[in-house]
Amino acid sequence: MDSEIKEEVPVHEEFILCCGVETQVLKCGPWTNLFNEPRANKPKLLIFIITGNPGFSAFYVPFAKALYSSINGRFPVWVISHAGHAFVPKGKKILTTSDDSNAQKINDIYGLQGQVEHKLAFLRTHVPKETKLVVIGHSIGCHINLEILKLAPELPIIRSFLLFPTIERMSESPNGRIATPLLCWLRYALYVFAYLLLKPWPEKIKSFMIRIGLRMMNLQNEFSVLNVLEPFCLANAAYLGGQEMMQVVKRDNETIRTYLPKLTFYYGTIDAWCPTAYYEDIKKEFPEGDIRLCEKKIPHAFILRFPQEMADMVADWLKDDLSKI
Repeated sequence: MDSEIKEEVPVHEEFILCCGVETQVLKCGPWTNLFNEPRANKPKLLIFIITGNPGFSAFYVPFAKALYSSINGRFPVWVISHAGHAFVPKGKKILTTSDDSNAQKINDIYGLQGQVEHKLAFLRTHVPKETKLVVIGHSIGCHINLEILKLAPELPIIRSFLLFPTIERMSESPNGRIATPLLCWLRYALYVFAYLLLKPWPEKIKSFMIRIGLRMMNLQNEFSVLNVLEPFCLANAAYLGGQEMMQVVKRDNETIRTYLPKLTFYYGTIDAWCPTAYYEDIKKEFPEGDIRLCEKKIPHAFILRFPQEMADMVADWLKDDLSKI
């Protein structure tokens, strides 16, 4: 298995309208439109990554590329932004489809349930029904992952990975106790601060500040991450975060029990969003489940420092499933 992120991995960036909302999709592999591929070249499986919050998909590119390389480029790996978390740079074309007719049907699309329906609408519109799916959720993406399984049992999902899963008692976690008052009670003050501070900045200044920040963290990014300093995106991330604190309370044992053979959970040992006590509780509830505890001290935000390590593990867990396709 190739353990190096290959520079030549093709990554295609698209901005689409999904449910009437601008959405960034990053696609690893030569396949950009699964409906237009000749039958002989059409992949039989798609690996679909649902981000945490903020849903800035560009930060997941190193993980997606590493995973694509680790499976030897056999299948596409796509990352989707959350609704309202994507900022379309000037001059970028926004793609539309005639099937994007769900905008009026989704209430509160920037909220937690709206984000679930946003991902479902994308899968139903942009992925052929016969294409098998592997869904990888990170953080709140794990909650969305479980909701997709529950709400759309017709989707051909063969495996679901829940990495550092925030699927219960978020406000009671160490980070949640800090985030809850900020996101639920002081959210509007954060909005005002973000708009007053960041809105007047020209795009060039924002790009410069982001470059400095990435350099200080020793990070590289192939695609624009201007949404990091875009007040509209930050406000939507804070709004979603507030809903997470209030709504992600009780673990959905019914859905987990129903789909347990397809699920792999991966908990951290230094994760202040889902402490080891949560791992121990779910392990007791589902002793037969594939529920793992990190042995490498990988942090919750693995995408920043450990994309290769996580990609290698996921590829290894997938080996048997992919061998049958």
